[in-house]
Amino acid sequence: KAGGFYGVEDWGETGGIGSLPSDYGFYGDASMGASGFSFFKQDHHQQQQQQQQEQQSFIEYGLLNGVSFNAQSPLIQACFDEIAELGGINNGVYEDIGEAKKGKQYPGLSSLGLLNNYGNGFKRLNGERKTEDDITVSDTQDEERKLSTEEVMRVAGEMFLKSCGQTIDGISGIDHPFSLSFSGFSDRETRDIELAVLLLAAAEKVGYQQYESASRLLKQCDYMSSKTGNPVQRVVYYFSEALREKIERETGRSSSKSLKWKPLCNFDTNMIALNPTVLACHGAFPFGQVSQFAGIQAIVENVAEANKVHIIDLAIKNGIQWTILIQALASRQHEYRLELLKITAVATGSKDLIDGTGKRLSSFAQSLGVPFAFKVVMVSDMLDLKEDFFELDAEETIVAYAAFAFRSMLATPNRIENIMKVLRVMNPCLMVVTEVEANHNSPIFVNRFIEVLFYSSAYFDCIATCMEQDSKNREILESVFFGDGIRNMVAAEGTDRKVRNVKFDVWRAFFVRYGMEEAELSMSSKYQADLILKTFACGTCCTLDMNGKCLLVGWKGTPMHSISVWKFL
Repeated sequence: KAGGFYGVEDWGETGGIGSLPSDYGFYGDASMGASGFSFFKQDHHQQQQQQQQEQQSFIEYGLLNGVSFNAQSPLIQACFDEIAELGGINNGVYEDIGEAKKGKQYPGLSSLGLLNNYGNGFKRLNGERKTEDDITVSDTQDEERKLSTEEVMRVAGEMFLKSCGQTIDGISGIDHPFSLSFSGFSDRETRDIELAVLLLAAAEKVGYQQYESASRLLKQCDYMSSKTGNPVQRVVYYFSEALREKIERETGRSSSKSLKWKPLCNFDTNMIALNPTVLACHGAFPFGQVSQFAGIQAIVENVAEANKVHIIDLAIKNGIQWTILIQALASRQHEYRLELLKITAVATGSKDLIDGTGKRLSSFAQSLGVPFAFKVVMVSDMLDLKEDFFELDAEETIVAYAAFAFRSMLATPNRIENIMKVLRVMNPCLMVVTEVEANHNSPIFVNRFIEVLFYSSAYFDCIATCMEQDSKNREILESVFFGDGIRNMVAAEGTDRKVRNVKFDVWRAFFVRYGMEEAELSMSSKYQADLILKTFACGTCCTLDMNGKCLLVGWKGTPMHSISVWKFL
């Protein structure tokens, strides 16, 4: 009982997680025991005809458902020779590159402590691979173990730092990058490390505004990378595009591969609509479901005896998370008669799509006998949001839910402040917050580049594990959602940079500033998260860690998402 949803022992015929209708992509798994569940196999023929008709709109969801570094490689060697010549690098000394550059200081990767931290981090990877001065790698316990995409980037970062020679005025040069001896890497790993080093070198040149040198390096990246290759090749492909756009923005010139600064895809609209790629990803990756089940468990515990429940959702998207809550509340109807579950979606656009979400949720609630109301508060700007816009009842218990709602307002924090002021007046008993656990908001280009590179490498590694190589959804996910995001975070500056993330410690300081107290996630919430991971074949690659009272969901040790709960003091 302590490890399941509230009242799981009383769910009976209404189900529990294991009996969520297969129309929603959930199905019971007897092998997991009475409280077990797993996901994303649909069996519509086993549903009663009436239930199929009532829930038809949700069926459409689907988701509810010993090698030396190759110093003889002519392409690589020629590239670095060319860069050495163009950059004025001679025996590790960065020489004067013109009067126009004198006196200017640009942060470079080789002098960046952040990259050094990532490189040193490779030494701590479970003790399975140890790097020494010659970067010799030993892996006697598991000869078949392969470097993950992020580990390749870590090794490349360390190699890049070790290959940098003397510095003048804080500017570094590449000093014989192939003089270091590598052993213990496979041929593929060696090629991947070579490619990653090229990308890091190109990024450093961009940081120094040496755009001609950077462009020549990017040509080599183009030759060795591919959007249909292995994960490292795919990552480098999209980061090369981003660096090329960065150069174009800075110089005003267009290359033969110019992206013409195509507009950023509308992430919010795609998440609200019944987008097949988004739905497929929800079913393939564990992160979203872990945060949803852990968060909904916290809500259920806090509204256990409430007769009226009011959810304020600041970013409702497709609403799948609320089918879990509706199911849980339906299971306790014989004990606590729920008078009304009301969900209010707050948004600045896409009203028709949000209304569609409301209709599907209403149909689902009706099929389970849960009294339900769906409201929409539409404002042109979150600065205009007021408590008067909400239909409130003195007898209802209010919960705020913010899944990736605040990150889009990082560039305009006054909007977040206004939301917090409105919520404080309504005094919710709980606020559940889910955010990306990464720092992609640095104003310094090289810092931001490194953070985005390592986070994206971990995610691309996850994609490669969870989706087929030639999957159409994988191609769309990487090219549109991740590709566009990478370009925006790397290439854009100022108000043009729309995609921003900060780590939980920043959010913690912000929420505390507004008179909020971080609440403890219960053991049941943590158990739900762990149980979800066990339903995925890739679950063993995921990690669950705590940052204080906050739950961090990661991939092979790299934090990806954070889930926390808050209360107003």
